[in-house]
Amino acid sequence: MTNIAVSTRKPSFSPLGLHDRSLAWKAGAVVLGSLFLALSSYIEVPMVPVPVTMQTFAVTLVGALYGWRFGALTIAAWLVEGAAGFPVLAGGAAGVQHFVGPTGGYLFSFPIVGAVVGWLAERGWNGNRVMLAFAAMLIGNLLCLVLGTAWLAVMIGAEKAITFGFLPFIVGGLLKSALGAATLKLFSTYRAEPRDRSSGTR
Repeated sequence: MTNIAVSTRKPSFSPLGLHDRSLAWKAGAVVLGSLFLALSSYIEVPMVPVPVTMQTFAVTLVGALYGWRFGALTIAAWLVEGAAGFPVLAGGAAGVQHFVGPTGGYLFSFPIVGAVVGWLAERGWNGNRVMLAFAAMLIGNLLCLVLGTAWLAVMIGAEKAITFGFLPFIVGGLLKSALGAATLKLFSTYRAEPRDRSSGTR
């Protein structure tokens, strides 16, 4: 109980340490993060009415690495770019029409997903505890599917929304969660190595 109370008061894992960086560094991180999110959108398997992309992998990873505040901010900046007409959404799409169509619920869920995963990562659900990292990523993917499917249900009905907007993405969500957890594990290992060298340990 004591360990849990301490971890909720102070973030235990922030690989990039954005809260300690200069304003210029933070701005650069937001730009690089939004570029990473845009690139993930081009990895696409066309499906109707919602395509399969690597966006949720990128969203959850940005949240975990940036922390909940800067993660949500970076994801929101990327969505604003897409709404403004920059080709950064799935398959290079752009425009506000994607925020009111079948994919709207998934898009609006992304900042929330990033914030939730980032909040969990800051409290120990990260690469230092790989199973908790996987659970955090999985929660993020499921949250995206639930919110996106709820939006889709309003448009095409609940049964069709579950059939076309939820079930086809379950396996992909599991795989992307595992990949995200493995990536966080690599980051945590990389952070630990400089400390080991400086202390003379192996």
